[in-house]
Amino acid sequence: MNERYSRQTLFHPIGDRGQEKIRSKHVLLIGAGALGSANAEFLTRAGIGKLTVVDRDYVEESNLQRQQLYTEKDVRDKLPKAEAAKMHCNDINREVEIEALIMDGTAQSLEPLLEGVSLIIDATDNFETRMVINDLSQKHRIPWIYGACVGSVGMTFTIIPGVTPCLNCLLRSIPIQGMTCDTGGIISPAVQVVVAHQAAEALKILVEDFDAVRQGFTTFDLWRNQYQSMKVGKAKKPDCLSCGDAPTYPFLTPENATKTTVLCGRDTVQVRPPKPRRLQLDKLGNDLNGSGYVVKSNPFLLSVEKEGERMVIFQDGRALIHGTKDMSHAKAMYQRILG
Repeated sequence: MNERYSRQTLFHPIGDRGQEKIRSKHVLLIGAGALGSANAEFLTRAGIGKLTVVDRDYVEESNLQRQQLYTEKDVRDKLPKAEAAKMHCNDINREVEIEALIMDGTAQSLEPLLEGVSLIIDATDNFETRMVINDLSQKHRIPWIYGACVGSVGMTFTIIPGVTPCLNCLLRSIPIQGMTCDTGGIISPAVQVVVAHQAAEALKILVEDFDAVRQGFTTFDLWRNQYQSMKVGKAKKPDCLSCGDAPTYPFLTPENATKTTVLCGRDTVQVRPPKPRRLQLDKLGNDLNGSGYVVKSNPFLLSVEKEGERMVIFQDGRALIHGTKDMSHAKAMYQRILG
């Protein structure tokens, strides 16, 4: 190995042999925001053989506070995040093959990308995509690393098909859904801690040191100085439809995807969740009001507006996104606010 990786190969669990393995592997990174851009940089500096970056968004000014790979020029140029990540990572390490895909991460778009992939890293901002990743991981027996953060709180878990519980199992026993960055804000150090855990786990998997992979579900709150790692082995369910004895991979089916429809004669997209939700509109309105949204409400719905974008949210989780006929944009806005 050349001088570039000399300090990494001096680390005994990696060594020259581990570096060769890293160089031979392909990682699929889904999301190029805060977690994604930092993971892309870590993997590029570590010498991954191939990195595929999937993201549907472009760089905005509000990203720069925590998305360390991007610059003000990227904002001015409105560069798609996947392309901006590829450009900056190429400047860091030309030895790495980087593929940038500007698209929504759905079951249909992601499954064709899995051939030859050694690891999937979750850097998304919504649970619908994470559940798709989870089912694809189980179906194709590819490890993946879950990560999420909001406010000063972060969490991460490494999922090895056939060994650990999957995310569908965990949702039955661990309350891991909550606010989004748009409702609760976020501080940059929380991002870095989640990424540190994800990147370390990635290196373990890439060098095939599976005995070193963390078994617990890790969560922390940097502001309150709390850190916890929960043992979750018993959460694995034989009847889980994603990883159990008779899996059906339910989140790969169209009926479990968010439905979007352009309303006839109106510059509006309706977004409907796969299953009706019971939203606390008062609490959601207070959270959004504190995040800079103009909020108006009545007992039946919540109207929120920011920077010319307006969305009306109903108690069952249905929403109308006004001022657009772009279904991908409407879905992204919905998930940004409601997760």
